[in-house]
Amino acid sequence: MNYTRTVLPNGLRILTSPMPSFESATVLVMVGAGSRYETRENSGISHFLEHMAFKGTKNRPSALIISSLIDGIGGEFNAFTGKETTGYYIKSAAGHVELSLDLLSDMLKNSLLDQKEIDKERGVIIEEINLYEDTPVRKIGDVYESLLYGDVPMGWDIAGEKDIIMKITHQDFVDYMRSLYSASNMTVVVAGGITDKKAVELVTKYFGDMDAFDMKKHSKVVENQKKPAVLLKKKKTEQVHFALGVRTVPNNHEDRYPLSILASILGGGMSSRLFHEIREKRGLAYYVRSHSEHYQDVGSLVSMAGVDPKRTEEAIEVMVEGYRAISNGKVPVTAQELKKAKEYAKGHMVLELEDSRSVAAFYASQELLDESIENPNDVMKRVDAVTLSEIERVAKKYIKNDTLNLAVIGNFENGSRFEKLLKL
Repeated sequence: MNYTRTVLPNGLRILTSPMPSFESATVLVMVGAGSRYETRENSGISHFLEHMAFKGTKNRPSALIISSLIDGIGGEFNAFTGKETTGYYIKSAAGHVELSLDLLSDMLKNSLLDQKEIDKERGVIIEEINLYEDTPVRKIGDVYESLLYGDVPMGWDIAGEKDIIMKITHQDFVDYMRSLYSASNMTVVVAGGITDKKAVELVTKYFGDMDAFDMKKHSKVVENQKKPAVLLKKKKTEQVHFALGVRTVPNNHEDRYPLSILASILGGGMSSRLFHEIREKRGLAYYVRSHSEHYQDVGSLVSMAGVDPKRTEEAIEVMVEGYRAISNGKVPVTAQELKKAKEYAKGHMVLELEDSRSVAAFYASQELLDESIENPNDVMKRVDAVTLSEIERVAKKYIKNDTLNLAVIGNFENGSRFEKLLKL
């Protein structure tokens, strides 16, 4: 699997990834805009705008017209918002790529952002926020990052706060788009049953006239943690959810790959250390998982679990001990563990990239956030190159007491009861 990169005069970047055996194709437009670019006055607008893009344009003035066109070709469409990017995509039969590009460009260049539609969509956003609040397994990641980054945009929920959502206006959307939705801050990826030449011609046709301008910059996160920290979100639940993690490195750091393999060893799959110890041996949790998260200037290795409220302390102690054992070398990583973790990571990537939508996102996020783009084979080589000594080094370097963080969702009066458990 490979890609071809083309840059238009307005700075828009085109990535094409032909997949000859595919009858379908995904067109993805990704923008270097997300919740970390927001202010207290417009928190949640990145995600709100994602919703509004499908609500009507000057050429197609209603959501029904847009959805009918996509349904009429048997396609699927959606959008997603993160802290650093926002994506809009349509996946369809390969013969409908031009319509997909026409629709997506129309949404981004000619969106009506009608005040009546904005007022209606507020209710949808509020209910989405309520959904996350009522789904602790999804919410715990937000609570953890709130603890990690604090009361700054990187620590705020992507969905925003209800009181701010209720105040956002048409002009707020216009101002936000004028600050970030520059052609030079976008990439358009076409992946699937297409050819490079035709895809570039069509993207140029529909996006070549987009305006380019200087974009708003985000504030860098300042990290100065000196002791373990706990954040409790008090909520009456049948199951306590917690996230235990440490600060690591940005996405372009050389330790990114060893950290990803370390996360697989700790909590990647049912034979991983934490899953086996917490669920299989002790029956403390239903789910246990770990992952390594990286942004442009910060990163974190984190493990999560959902447990019986009466056994919360025990589960946290077991997870802390798992971190301690791998950090101090008490239970060293074996060659067999390392091999299994590598194959786990590579296998999951292969399975994910069987979908043209995932391929498009794979390339788009690298184009916007990384210093260079790697093909899947390049990534696999980087994974294969990770050594036991590197795993030992990053475990010792990053799993340390002064940057240990614990986020908890459960019906407890305060989080101080957990502070004594955070000792590596």
